[in-house]
Amino acid sequence: MTQNNSAEPLDGRYPRVLSIAGSDSGGGAGIQADLKTFSALGCYGMTAITAITAQNTVGVRAIHGIPPDMVKAQIQAVLDDIGVDAVKIGMLHSPETVSVVAWAIDHYRLERVVLDPVMVATSGDRLIAPETVQVLVQQLFPRAAVVTPNLDEASLLLERHIPSVEALDQAASDLLAMGARAVLLKGGHLPGDQVVDVLAQAGGARERLASTRIVSRNVHGTGCTLSSAIAAHLALGLPLASAVERARAYILAAIEAGARVQTGHGHGPLNHGHAPVPLQIRRTP
Repeated sequence: MTQNNSAEPLDGRYPRVLSIAGSDSGGGAGIQADLKTFSALGCYGMTAITAITAQNTVGVRAIHGIPPDMVKAQIQAVLDDIGVDAVKIGMLHSPETVSVVAWAIDHYRLERVVLDPVMVATSGDRLIAPETVQVLVQQLFPRAAVVTPNLDEASLLLERHIPSVEALDQAASDLLAMGARAVLLKGGHLPGDQVVDVLAQAGGARERLASTRIVSRNVHGTGCTLSSAIAAHLALGLPLASAVERARAYILAAIEAGARVQTGHGHGPLNHGHAPVPLQIRRTP
């Protein structure tokens, strides 16, 4: 048995990603999906839990919000000691919790922040209080490096239906006008053999990302997983557009790998561990 010599110099650290999000007791979405994704992509994952859900592949049975002071304490405990290279923000159930997260971004000068405005579960259950939406837009849209709404969430934010692929560009522009620095608008809920997403940045850069639709009922947690994968790739040092492209490739492979697996009686999870890579070590000077 060997002992660790505390005097021995350390010459590296892991890429660190913090998920500020809700817990999914079924394991397919929320912080459970986030941690699986961080690990699969070679990053060290940490969490600040904002809510506990009683949830499975069929739906959400109950939601219990964590007090904002406890959310703040979790964030402080992690960042004061371990630090972070990127942050993924998911389910924020109350305006007070949104304000805590906004404070943390400013206080710790967090730059690589991915905001997934979790509002509606795959099952159709609403996961956010109506009064929280406006506070989320005002306080977090300008502070996030990218916002990643799906079609239902964008429709809720814009208060209008988004009927087609052609409407995605205008919707993305309107979300930028709400204060976002960059938007990845996900068009997966639109019909058709192709899935089209739009990445729009406030500086004018715009990119359509298309892929062949994978037929699967196991799509629970796709939004959580994609935003987590973007955050992981940002932590690994990629610029935003490249991080989005790599994250899309990861999630498409995870959907494909999990398409024929039976988990529960509703929308099952992806196969997050279809091609895991070792936990990376960044050398420090």
